[in-house]
Amino acid sequence: MRAVYLEAPKNAFIKDIDEPLCPKGYAKLRVRVAGVCGSDVSAYKGTSPMCTYPRIIGHEIVGEIVEINDGTTDLKVGDRVILEPYIYCGRCYPCVRGRTNSCENLKVLGVHIDGGMTEYISHPVNLIHRLPDSLSFEEAVMAEPLSIALHSIHRVDLKSGEHIAIFGAGQIGNLVAQASLSLGAMPILIDILDERLDLARDLGITDTINPNRDNLVERIKEITNGRMAECVVEATGSHFGIRATLDVVSFTGRIAFVGWPNQEISLPTALITRKELNIYGSRNSAGEFPLAIEMLEKKRVNVATLISRVVPLEEIPKYLNILAEKPSRFLKILGRIE
Repeated sequence: MRAVYLEAPKNAFIKDIDEPLCPKGYAKLRVRVAGVCGSDVSAYKGTSPMCTYPRIIGHEIVGEIVEINDGTTDLKVGDRVILEPYIYCGRCYPCVRGRTNSCENLKVLGVHIDGGMTEYISHPVNLIHRLPDSLSFEEAVMAEPLSIALHSIHRVDLKSGEHIAIFGAGQIGNLVAQASLSLGAMPILIDILDERLDLARDLGITDTINPNRDNLVERIKEITNGRMAECVVEATGSHFGIRATLDVVSFTGRIAFVGWPNQEISLPTALITRKELNIYGSRNSAGEFPLAIEMLEKKRVNVATLISRVVPLEEIPKYLNILAEKPSRFLKILGRIE
């Protein structure tokens, strides 16, 4: 079968490999659509702190079950499904507390172990979710990034009526903003790319800021009537975004760090103490997939407008190179496997 094979940084190509077996407790899927994520691009560029090579990339995976080797599941052959790509041990301290996304032995598809940007993949049945028939594969694959957005919102315990400042108007930041709106909160989306802010406004995100043009702190003070944002989500991993979270958050506010920085960033801890802030890491997701699928089915978020292009599997290596060289050119690329 065909797979997107990342032999080394900047060296991705289509490779023929053996189809996977279907061990006990697993189901085998015919992959239909695979999303290209920022972590796939980082792996391609060689800047991912966790990816090892060679690697079959891809963790945003939807398809149809073709084989099951488990007598306890209610899944069946022919079901349209999405994979939860975070394989946890179930034994470590985070796992026994239900924080499986922070498993000490976590294996993420396409990062630590081979992923699903291929024709077939076998996966544990407990990490497979059935999709409603009304949801297209192209929309359904966006449940994975939406689950990450929802996890960040749950980490800061966002309430209706609160302002939430979001750094980054890429797919995660946009989905955080849309999900916040659906909860009755008031998102403020921050990005240096006007085209991404324009898209957000078309989706109903009325408060947007380009910090290259506007005074970030003054604009947020104006929008929030001086309080500043009760919640902040940082989805870029940039030095500017991480540092600025402390300036735009309200006293006693809550911050979630979603983006992965390439290097350590110093923060003024005196400001954290003075404002008595709650600061949370937000990694992947845990338990959010059912809600993400429900929100997509009920059209509570619009993901169709985030999809820039759907291309054949064979073109994914070309688009990895384009995204590595010009990350702002496309918001979301999906690979369709025929």
